[in-house]
Amino acid sequence: MGQSHFLYDVDQSWTLFLDRDGVLNQRIPGSYVKNIRDFEILPGVLEALYNLKDSFLRMVVVTNQQGVGKGYMTEEDVRIVHEYFLHEARNAHVEIDEIYFSPDLASLPSSTRKPQIGMALQAQRDFPEIDLHKSIMVGDSRSDMEFGRNAGMKTVLVGEKGDQMSTELVDLKVKDLYTFSLLLQSAQSKK
Repeated sequence: MGQSHFLYDVDQSWTLFLDRDGVLNQRIPGSYVKNIRDFEILPGVLEALYNLKDSFLRMVVVTNQQGVGKGYMTEEDVRIVHEYFLHEARNAHVEIDEIYFSPDLASLPSSTRKPQIGMALQAQRDFPEIDLHKSIMVGDSRSDMEFGRNAGMKTVLVGEKGDQMSTELVDLKVKDLYTFSLLLQSAQSKK
């Protein structure tokens, strides 16, 4: 699964798609991030984003938030959390271009909920220069990897779930976003 050769192809025409929970912030098992108090940025994430920012044309976040559909929080609650994260990123001299989220329930048909590619298509509508075949999806779940594959992207799995996933879905497995940023920097320096 350590087929990281695609990292050498990445240049400033590529786009980085990032999952949120489990990649940027602490996932809450069995629950949802409902407000800023619940939102804990993972160690090394802001440094990772800083390392990555000059390697990509765009950086966007795509996140399933079915807690909205379940009534645990409102779309406005999610936007407030996202504004907080964008503020923290800006303080670290990082500009995230956009955060897209799907409030839809997993149990209902949805064109936006990952692994469907509606959020990728929305990003492409907002930023027509995005080429999905020159994009990387970084996530921590099967639906993230399927989303990336469905959209024609390279996929990077963070965390411990990699042993359960086939190489058809995952191009690269890393411990966390910071590790990915170092691998990419290393590949870029060897060009």
